[in-house]
Amino acid sequence: MSPNQENQPAEKIYLPRTSESETLKKIRHTASHVMAMAVQKLFPKAQVTIGPWIENGFYYDFDNPEPFSDKDLKSIKKEMIKIINRKLPVIREEVSREEATKRIEAIQEPYKLEILADIKEEPITIYHLGEEWWDLCAGPHVESTKDINPKALELESVAGAYWRGDETKAQLQRIYATAWETPEQLAEYKRRKEEALRRDHRKLGKELGLFIFADPVGPGLPLWTPKGTLLRTILEDFLKKEQLKRGYLPVVTPHIARVDLFKTSGHWQKYKEDMFPLMAEDEEAKALEQGFVLKPMNCPFHIQIYKSELRSYRELPMRLAEFGTVYRYEQSGELGGLTRVRGFTVDDSHLFVTPEQLDQEFLNVVDLILTVFRSLQLKNFKARLSFRDPASDKYIGSDEAWNKAEGAIRRAVQELGMDYFEGIGEAAFYGPKLDFIFSDALDREWQLGTVQVDYNLPERFDLEYVAEDGSRQRPVMIHRAPFGSLERLIGILIEEYAGDFPLWLAPVQIRLLPVGDLQLDFTKEVAAKMVGLGIRAEVDLSGDRLGKLIRNAEKDKIPVMAVVGAKEVEGNSLSIRTRASGELGVITVDEVVNKIQEAIANFSNF
Repeated sequence: MSPNQENQPAEKIYLPRTSESETLKKIRHTASHVMAMAVQKLFPKAQVTIGPWIENGFYYDFDNPEPFSDKDLKSIKKEMIKIINRKLPVIREEVSREEATKRIEAIQEPYKLEILADIKEEPITIYHLGEEWWDLCAGPHVESTKDINPKALELESVAGAYWRGDETKAQLQRIYATAWETPEQLAEYKRRKEEALRRDHRKLGKELGLFIFADPVGPGLPLWTPKGTLLRTILEDFLKKEQLKRGYLPVVTPHIARVDLFKTSGHWQKYKEDMFPLMAEDEEAKALEQGFVLKPMNCPFHIQIYKSELRSYRELPMRLAEFGTVYRYEQSGELGGLTRVRGFTVDDSHLFVTPEQLDQEFLNVVDLILTVFRSLQLKNFKARLSFRDPASDKYIGSDEAWNKAEGAIRRAVQELGMDYFEGIGEAAFYGPKLDFIFSDALDREWQLGTVQVDYNLPERFDLEYVAEDGSRQRPVMIHRAPFGSLERLIGILIEEYAGDFPLWLAPVQIRLLPVGDLQLDFTKEVAAKMVGLGIRAEVDLSGDRLGKLIRNAEKDKIPVMAVVGAKEVEGNSLSIRTRASGELGVITVDEVVNKIQEAIANFSNF
């Protein structure tokens, strides 16, 4: 091998998601059946429920008298490999509903009977592994277990899961697993999982002192420390400044409201299961559904502000903006650090526009979102046109309103020349959305910014404006949130940067490290000067040796470190070391200040 070849980076291994690969879909669907067969061979009392593929693997839910241990997972994997090596054919069979019922009752699998009752199509399809095991399934599957590579298979973990996701029903055991086409893909998947653990925002958030969760407060309700609050404030101030330049008007609204407000909006009818329970004065009020609820959305409040006066066309577009905290009653099993919480702050804005203003305002909102992404150094994203599923009954409003709204979104992305794909069924219940799907450093996808076009809520709340000809007309609403939510955004940013925030965003931008007590007064004076000029500076007052001061600053991921010794005091200078560029040498205090201010203004590093 030549030196040039030796120095070339290894070719990146592409890991497709299940939804992107028909081959992986077949492998994982079949592997879940193999896992269920292995479990029931080793644990005859285990009853099976469902075993679908997920984007990076598959799982199967079991009702077993005893909890599965790590040792059990190893035994299950060994049994799976035995089944695979037997090269069992995967056989599809069509049977009547009566025959399927008879067979399920014969093997005493009550969960399968419930699943069968939910299957509307006939005939019923059954897939067999050889002649020994079968399950209700629509497929697809590989032709034989030999098509699964046992060296590309891994059982990952066990978690609890309620049957049908209902806390009142049986608690099951969910075994998560993954299967790939090649051992190399599995190795890359494991590498990414290890890297994800290194970047885990829950771990880094604790190490960097940004936020905590406390049992007495409750799950899914983060508490922000001073440094974490500073990080939130920096992000808020950044967006508020951008919004003010673009004509947004700040508002503040309450955390609770009468339930009737959400009945009018449709949230109570369509979103009730995700809202916290009604707060009623007595049982009679509760029975009549009268009382207050924690808000799951900010839009009905902004609508009330718009509706408080009769608006003229000259006042439109009206852009109301709020960092509004909302509350969603997420199931405990669905909570995950900052990315899935029960109380979170949305950078919410609602624009009230005339139909003629809609297209341009939509483009302006997209421009704002792209500006935010550039400043945050988020580059790897795509646009999803989240439209309704015409076959679903979860939406409100007329076909005409939906067609208008979807048409406006499609025109906007086409005019901008954006790469996009359509997500049928991903719309909010009151209108379609343009969602920005971000892929992080580990190729995981997250939804960040979103823009929604809404003809329905203006109709439900009877919103009007006085048009130029004196007639009363209906405005169109645009819902938008460039961040999505501060909590999710910060969780994603922690993992994307691995805790190394860019200079402008870092809670502490520069830490000054005095070599000894003789340099302390000068160091404090320099830090005070920097703070007075808007630079987030602090002094390490621990009195530790210089080596430890530097190591602690590195551990805390401080972007700029300034060593202050006798020579630096004498020359009114600082010895600068940065995480981005290493040692930069001795620089005068004024020059350091100027360079930091310039880097902050340009969203760049020192």
